[in-house]
Amino acid sequence: MTWFDQREFAVRCEWGAAGLADLLPHGDAVVIVDVLSFTTCVDIATSNGATVYPYRWRDESATTFSRSLDATLANFTRAAPTGYSLSPASLTSIPAGTRLVLPSPNGATLSLATSGLPTFAGCLRNAGAVAIAAQRSGPRISVIPAGERWHDGSLRPALEDLLGAGAIIHHLAGARSPEAALAEHAFLRFRDTLMDALRQCGSGKELIGRGFSGDVELAGALNASDGAPVLINGAYVRQHHAG
Repeated sequence: MTWFDQREFAVRCEWGAAGLADLLPHGDAVVIVDVLSFTTCVDIATSNGATVYPYRWRDESATTFSRSLDATLANFTRAAPTGYSLSPASLTSIPAGTRLVLPSPNGATLSLATSGLPTFAGCLRNAGAVAIAAQRSGPRISVIPAGERWHDGSLRPALEDLLGAGAIIHHLAGARSPEAALAEHAFLRFRDTLMDALRQCGSGKELIGRGFSGDVELAGALNASDGAPVLINGAYVRQHHAG
């Protein structure tokens, strides 16, 4: 037994890879939340009919992997002038049928560490739809905000992922762990000023300063999407919300 697995609660929430490992054994489904990049990208791409293969490494192995799938490899840097990347704006016109390998050290890494449990890519855009889809797998849902990284590689809890996790939790039925309740309360605190919070938090200011204000706007469109990207055979595909 671990003190940190939140097993006595139906709705759980914990940060990053270590949190995922603790919550994984006692859940029916996992929701990965990486709001300002990976999971918003997945939602936008799959909403357009693309298939997204998460990949952990940004190196030559990603090229080899994409070739093995006859897939397009996203650029390793958001600032690439053309093509697809972890910039949600780069994916708004991705054609249906595109097979995209999307490397990410946070969201993709977590997606590939769920040991075959039903896994969904959640964000603010699809919070309600993902909550409904995840609970079709069972009542015990683990919501995992990915967070970002400090310069030394350690986890940086990120407000945008806390808010995204809270938005999803708000739509889930069942008893919340204190950690899940905290995320939900954070979302409710900022729900009416959500875009301001995203623009003013550290991650949002960084993106705006780098010229990616459009990514922040896309990421903050609460419940704009009615699809729930689900991981099937190593790839995210769109699962429509049927009510």
